[in-house]
Amino acid sequence: MSKWNIDPEHTVAEFSVRHMMVSWVHGQFNSCSGTIVFDPADMANASVEAEIETAGLYTGVGRRDNHLKSSDFFDVEKFPRITFKSTRVEVAALNHLKAFGSLTIHGVTREVVLDVLLTGPSSFFDDDEKKTYTSYGFRATTDVNREDFGLKWNLEIDNGGFMVGKHIRLVINVEADLID
Repeated sequence: MSKWNIDPEHTVAEFSVRHMMVSWVHGQFNSCSGTIVFDPADMANASVEAEIETAGLYTGVGRRDNHLKSSDFFDVEKFPRITFKSTRVEVAALNHLKAFGSLTIHGVTREVVLDVLLTGPSSFFDDDEKKTYTSYGFRATTDVNREDFGLKWNLEIDNGGFMVGKHIRLVINVEADLID
């Protein structure tokens, strides 16, 4: 099995959540790292460990970002990382995997299944470093209930709905480079 580095310059974790029950708010975490151990010929024995820095949260609205970083939500000073560690991987189809594992957000760990699409490989020779790089891409998605992770802040609104939806769509776009 080869070890692949999650390239923090080409990886982003995105999220979307309902706002006031009428629209979707999107955001991302811009600092992701970790390793993937896999052999393209034996993907069922792959494993992944990933880490997302919560302080890297960005929605494009400073006031909202500050609220999401506060103790009402991610409490980034107390919980600086979101982590995922796989427990097993199943091959669902060609270039399609299911990664089962432990997701920790806000100090709470829950089992999740990531639906993973695999692309690659792609290789290029870096003239400056006199080295060939080989990379794979992974797009992992899952839905979680934020309240399961202790992210419970909300406000009831006039029509009986809530300010922030409970269900979050997570999408992690990863570029992984072979570690020599």
